[in-house]
Amino acid sequence: SLFFYPISCQQKMVSKRKVGYKCRIAGVLLLLLASIAALVAVAVIQDKWRFKQYNLEYGIVIDSGSSRSNVYVYEWPGEKENETGVVKQIANCRVAGPGISEMKVDEQKNAETWKPFKDCMDKIIQGSYSWNETPTDILSSSRLREYLSSLPFSFQNASIITGQEEGLYGWITVNYLKGNFIEKNLWNTYARPQGAKTVGSMDLGGASTQIAFAVQEDLSGPDYMHVQLYGYPYNVYTHSYLCYGKNEAEKKVLDKVVQESSDPANIINPCYPKGFTNTMNASAIYETACTKKPPNYNPEQKLSMVGDGDSDKCGSIVKSIFDFETCSSSHCSFNNVGQPPVTGEFMAYAGFFHTAKILLLNGTSDLDQFNSSLTKFCQTQWTPKEKQGVNDAYLKSFCYSAHYVFTLLVDGYKFDKETWKNIDFQKEVKNTSIGWSLGYMLSMSNMIPSEVKELPPMTDPVFAGLIFLFSALTIVTVVIVFIILIRTCY
Repeated sequence: SLFFYPISCQQKMVSKRKVGYKCRIAGVLLLLLASIAALVAVAVIQDKWRFKQYNLEYGIVIDSGSSRSNVYVYEWPGEKENETGVVKQIANCRVAGPGISEMKVDEQKNAETWKPFKDCMDKIIQGSYSWNETPTDILSSSRLREYLSSLPFSFQNASIITGQEEGLYGWITVNYLKGNFIEKNLWNTYARPQGAKTVGSMDLGGASTQIAFAVQEDLSGPDYMHVQLYGYPYNVYTHSYLCYGKNEAEKKVLDKVVQESSDPANIINPCYPKGFTNTMNASAIYETACTKKPPNYNPEQKLSMVGDGDSDKCGSIVKSIFDFETCSSSHCSFNNVGQPPVTGEFMAYAGFFHTAKILLLNGTSDLDQFNSSLTKFCQTQWTPKEKQGVNDAYLKSFCYSAHYVFTLLVDGYKFDKETWKNIDFQKEVKNTSIGWSLGYMLSMSNMIPSEVKELPPMTDPVFAGLIFLFSALTIVTVVIVFIILIRTCY
């Protein structure tokens, strides 16, 4: 029997076949385009998108001071913040004995100084760091330069920084450690703190002392230095007073004491504790460029001093080594050195801290409290029991150093009762020593190129697999399109 479909049903079936065919064609073409697009995208991404992998960088600074030497090791990520490294101290080795900058033409004494320094360097070399690429910058003698060149470091430079640079680098160190330049935000990235203010710094070494603090941009002169850190400019007033470090200034004071005495065998020293006796050669006072030699000077002459514990007299002698009268600027500190008025917070470290610590006033205090504490300290009768554990070499200088710090800050830098409260006497910040070396390393990190590897977003096997996958898919879809076209034509 024959069955006949209505004409309308046949038309519908043909129409459906045409629609299905068009959908298949569209789907295959879409797959083809997607495969080609994916293939191109993978190739472009692998070629153009590169991730930078940075190594840790290291730097060593050897601080060869007049009274001691330290070896500092610093570390920072190769990826810098606005061209400045985020540096942290990871090692600090204090060289036993006198500073290596005190080495003279004396083979035996130099050998004694040399051994502790080599011991420090050996300890550092044994650390697990990338020493072959570590830059080393130091103040040194030719012998030290030769020795360091033989070590597994990238030895770059041996130089003497200026006192002004020392003050600037100290200021950078203080503000960096206090987080005044950059800090981590909620997104764990570094940014400048909101409303950031800087802190002034004061360093008291053995041969010199420095003060540094930020000032207005329009101020200029020989004591103003411009520095760019983490993308921001700063104008810093900084001055270094050579021969006014704690040790050299004490020699000036001792010279005044000797000149006032007529008997070198019985010199009354108001700055020594009452009853304290000390005999020294004249060379201990006068073998320095900071103290003028007296007429008929004999370096072997014995000078015997007896302590009087007279705080007022000691303070008067200390003031006499400064010139507070001469000033050719609108505002001066001492010795005709122009200085803008001190403002804001200050951190006093090194000799300032150790002196305040003896008076039990480290941290912040007020001016009257400091003054009364030093007077009481100078008048203390130091019995053997009371001075137990205190070295005589330091004990004899405590009264002088307290008066010196007080005079330098009040009469020299012009701190008063209000601004004194802004002085913070500290040794460390965040377990890191305060000094010029960290600030120097921060500045140097601008000039030390970082080691960086450019890594593709995909490993070679993954990249090859994706290229193979999308290439195969493209070929298959092209074949399918070709087959469909052939069927359509025949």
